[in-house]
Amino acid sequence: MKKFNYYILGIALVSSSCSKYLDKDPIGILTQEQVQVDPTEGTVRTGIENAYRPLSYTLNIYGDWDWAGGLVIRPDFLLEDIASGDAMKKWSPDGDQAWMDDVANYNFTPENGAFAGIWKYNYEGISRSNTAIFQLTDLTTLAALKLPEAQRTRLLAEASFLRAFFYCDLVKLFGDVPLLLKPLSNFNEAYEVAVRANKTDVYAQIKEDLKAAIAGLPNSRFASESEKWRVSKGAAMALAAKVALFEENWKEVIAQVAAIEQLGFYDLNTNYFDAFDESKAYTEKENIFIYDHQSGMQPSRGNGFTALMGWGFMAPTTNFLNAFEAGDPRKESTVNVADQIIYKLLGAKNGNFKGNDNSPVNRIFIRYADVLLWKAEAYIKDGQIAAGIAIINKIRQRARAGNNSILADRPATTDANQAMQWLQHERRVELGFESHRLSDLKRWNIAKQTLVSFGKPFADKHMLYPIPQAEVDKTVGKISQNEGY
Repeated sequence: MKKFNYYILGIALVSSSCSKYLDKDPIGILTQEQVQVDPTEGTVRTGIENAYRPLSYTLNIYGDWDWAGGLVIRPDFLLEDIASGDAMKKWSPDGDQAWMDDVANYNFTPENGAFAGIWKYNYEGISRSNTAIFQLTDLTTLAALKLPEAQRTRLLAEASFLRAFFYCDLVKLFGDVPLLLKPLSNFNEAYEVAVRANKTDVYAQIKEDLKAAIAGLPNSRFASESEKWRVSKGAAMALAAKVALFEENWKEVIAQVAAIEQLGFYDLNTNYFDAFDESKAYTEKENIFIYDHQSGMQPSRGNGFTALMGWGFMAPTTNFLNAFEAGDPRKESTVNVADQIIYKLLGAKNGNFKGNDNSPVNRIFIRYADVLLWKAEAYIKDGQIAAGIAIINKIRQRARAGNNSILADRPATTDANQAMQWLQHERRVELGFESHRLSDLKRWNIAKQTLVSFGKPFADKHMLYPIPQAEVDKTVGKISQNEGY
């Protein structure tokens, strides 16, 4: 069986009046050359494992030091933490990687590598997920594979989750995006899907994928005891809750998080830093979905972001540091200003991994404190203010680690605006440098007032990032640009 993959973009540029394009390679994402020919159980498993790769901070998985193309490392830290004003590009400002400065200063152009890079990372993951989903549902392929049904179901659930995750990221950043749900056989098919789908339709597909993932994953904290990094039922349920949060379906958020709590798999660690401590990976209680970095693997699977920090990248802004209340222990667990070390991102309260381009420090995407704060927000928005404040105080109680003289509980109030301000503060200091901040500001509709207040020229158009210009050009404008760019 031979079926060539044209990915999104994987979209091939063709036109009935432009036959000269028919000999062109597929455009856009740098991907596998084609769907596996005569797939085996081993190649299907490897294909799904490769679908996780675009979530990594491994260096150069799609390029050779292509900084300007946004391909040296997954650039979400730039689009969320630096663009939000929580972080600066470097501890010592310089002219290195000026395209990053353009993002920080809201000098957005569709040619900027930050936007092209995240587009490529996400669509690469979608392409690989689509390949796996096709192979695990195509009857001819399954007859040849002879996979045990339980294994097929779990692998299909993993691939469905991953596709949903990548689409969630794209919709959050770009709004309407092309919706590709299968490997494509020819250029005509590719051209047909070279159009942006309404984000409502994309969210509907995300929810369908997550429903399948939840149903297909085992009812345990880890989907595999020997490979604990794989997608779990709890991760799929958490992403479903996050989708409901972004759609402002408050009752659904509350119900989804309650269902996660009932699993009994997760809790707040007694120690705030345990979730980030590399030595406690898979033994702490809080992390729900991570990317598992490992040193010494071929191909490389290490965390390269730690190398960037060795070159001086990623530093807190004064505004971010001042957001912490006096005595909040989370500040010192997040950053050591004197020694210029971001503890949370280095996976240790020292500089041992700083400068290491192949470190084992995992990347955290979803953890339990984040999920609980979704529920707190939903309670406040749903008028259940006391219940929301109770969760905020639970987060604060853990943060103060038993020291009752600092970080006092929030008092009772019936003022929803006050409660939301407390919630917004708590998310910033609890989840700092975890690549959530700008998306939070946007969905709270306070991005403009917040960023303008400390000197960033945020305009209405910046609620969405520009579609990479190369994708617009290669489809002769069939993929339209976001307004204002």
